[in-house]
Amino acid sequence: MMDGSNTKSLEAVRGVYAPISRARHLPGYIYNSPEIFQAEKELIFMKDWLCLGRVEEVENPGDYMALRIMGEPVLVCRDQENRINAFANVCRHRGVEVAQGRGNTKEFMCPYHGWLYNLTGKLVGAPYMKEAENFDVSTCQLRSVHSGVWAGWVFVNFDDNAVPLETYVADFDQRFSFLRQEDCRLADKYEADFDCNWKLLVENFLDWYHVGTLHIGTIGRFVKTLEIDMDLKSKGGVFFTYDAGAQTPSGELLFGKMPWLSDKPDRFSTTGLLSPNFNFFARAENVRPFFVWPLAPNRCRLSIMTLFPKEYFGHPKFAENIELYRKQLVKTTEEDRFMVESLQNAMQAKNYQPGPMSKLEKGVHHFIKHNLDRISPILSSG
Repeated sequence: MMDGSNTKSLEAVRGVYAPISRARHLPGYIYNSPEIFQAEKELIFMKDWLCLGRVEEVENPGDYMALRIMGEPVLVCRDQENRINAFANVCRHRGVEVAQGRGNTKEFMCPYHGWLYNLTGKLVGAPYMKEAENFDVSTCQLRSVHSGVWAGWVFVNFDDNAVPLETYVADFDQRFSFLRQEDCRLADKYEADFDCNWKLLVENFLDWYHVGTLHIGTIGRFVKTLEIDMDLKSKGGVFFTYDAGAQTPSGELLFGKMPWLSDKPDRFSTTGLLSPNFNFFARAENVRPFFVWPLAPNRCRLSIMTLFPKEYFGHPKFAENIELYRKQLVKTTEEDRFMVESLQNAMQAKNYQPGPMSKLEKGVHHFIKHNLDRISPILSSG
């Protein structure tokens, strides 16, 4: 019988590989072990293409955003040739981050010793370094990180042997290209930290089982049925389409359908997961991805971006309507917060034993198995 023990082996998690009618959830250590967290960093997040944001967040030459992904500093910027570049945000002298937050600049200066880099990452100034032997400023630059753009989204990849971005997103593009996200713009961005393991939050967004219970007072009351077909793809991908109201307090569209979705019903809703952390929700009038970033074994950050067609931004009630969308989003997200943080507590509770899965957890089941396959080397050696 599976229990909450800390036996880090494939045998301890084997129950999740059974067909969903016999499958059981995972033991708690998968969600709180520092060793598992480190394996996920090295074997998943340092290997996969990761979406960091929208092209309009670095829309003009000199625009930049600096982030940390599981402790790895990364810098994305647009140069004077209008190219989007990504670098390890690590000074080539002592390693200090050369940029913080977001903004616009002509150059990046390390705040420690004043080393100066241009928008292509090239070192253009290094005070008091002329006497250093075998050091050539002209050949020194920030280390490049693979980057690319799909549908208006900026991606990076830390793996020297990364597959092309087009290959990585092929299934996603085939399924969702009709939404024309490249013709949308970022209308709202919401971020919040959660005291839970990142996987619990991703799983929660795939969990169709809880929608009619936890969210019955918000989005759940507009969902027609929980009996839906899920399309399970390679690399942990999950796609499904369903009948639900808009993500507003009334469940009604506030702007009308996106011009290119005129043939879709008002209640058109579709969802997808691009592994590892890009949960994707779309309605007839907008697109709203949820990004979950691991911070620690028991802590993560949720970033939610809401897109609308460019032409909506001139609507006389645009700001007012966006605020209604945001209020409903915050209310629903706070409902999720209580549950996933309670789940995290259970993962280290003495009396926790993994329970059986429901058929409504088909997407969760698929995602869990994919992640276990990715970290199996560490489980095998445990």
